[in-house]
Order: sequence, then C-alpha cells, then structure tokens
Amino acid sequence: MADIQQLDKELAELKQFVADLKADRAAQQEKERREAWTKYTSLSLVFIAVVASVASQWSGKYGGTVLVSLNNSTYNQALASDQWSYYQAKSIKQNLYEALREVAPKTTETETSSGLAAFNAKVQKYKADEEKISDEAKKYEKERDAARATADRANRLGGYMSGAVSIFQIAIALGSICLVTKKKPLWYLSIALSLLAILKMIQAWTA
Repeated sequence: MADIQQLDKELAELKQFVADLKADRAAQQEKERREAWTKYTSLSLVFIAVVASVASQWSGKYGGTVLVSLNNSTYNQALASDQWSYYQAKSIKQNLYEALREVAPKTTETETSSGLAAFNAKVQKYKADEEKISDEAKKYEKERDAARATADRANRLGGYMSGAVSIFQIAIALGSICLVTKKKPLWYLSIALSLLAILKMIQAWTA
C-alpha cells in the first residue's frame, strides 16, 4: 500500500513538473511572440548604420572639396595679384615714356620725328603688354571666383550631410536603447529620425 502511495506521489510530482514545463514553454513562446518586433529593430539598426556610413563618406568628400577649392582660390588670387602688380609696373613705364616724349628736346625735324616714333613704339608696346597682362589677371580672377563658388556649394552640401550623420547617430542610439528597454515608441522615433536624415541626404544630392 505504501508503495502505491509513493508511486502516486511521484506521478503527481511528475505531472506537476510537466505542467510547469509546459507553462514555462508557453510563457517563453508568448514572450518571443510579444518581442518579435525587436528582430526588425535590429535589422533597422543595421540598415541605419550602413546609410549613416554612406552619409559620412559623402560628408568627408564635400569637406575635401571645400579644402581643395579654397586652396585653388588662394592660388589663383596670388596669380592674379602678381599679374596686376606686373600690370602696374608696365603702366608706370608707359607713363614714364609718355612723359619723356612730352619733354624730349626738339632738334631737327628728322631727329624729332625719329625720337617720337621710338617713344610711340615703346608706349604702344607697353599698352599691348598691359592688355595681355590684364586679360591674364582677369582669367585668374574668374578661376578664383569659380573655386570660391565651388567651395561655398560644397560647404553648404557638406552641412546637410554632416547634419544627416548626426541625426543617424541619434537614431542608432535610440534604437539601441529600445532593444535594451523593449520600449517600442523609441524604435518608431529612431525610424522617424532616420527618415529625416535620409531627406537631408537627398536634399544635398539634389541641391
């Protein structure tokens, strides 16, 4: 009789163990069902990180363009300044020959005519040189202005990309916190910020 009671007791314990095991498994399955969305959160974080990397590369590209364009602008400004200094020197020499032509002593008609011709030739040569130098200086100034415009545009577009990178970083941080705390609204906010960052990238590409 005692053996039968012991057997019944063990069977009851076994049934309870099986029931507890089923309950634990059901609870685990329910938990996995309720937290299935976290898989999508992880995938979205990977996607956000990839797009953020692209934005970071473009930001660096725009930054490099700014530096190169500013260097080109400075270089062309220096060349233009040199040309204008050269122009000024030629202009001073031209004025000097014009002044000398006015005060040159008048002797015989032949000598006067020959002297004036020499002075006029010098003056015309300096005028031609000035025009050539002026054109060269203006060409460098145009290149300088074009380089500055390129730098300004790259700086503006780089600002969009830098803003996008910052927003992506915030979105990734919120998504990570969401995975730890299991707060679904944080995931939605992370997605919304990512979309905003993508819009900034599109704005930079289409500007």
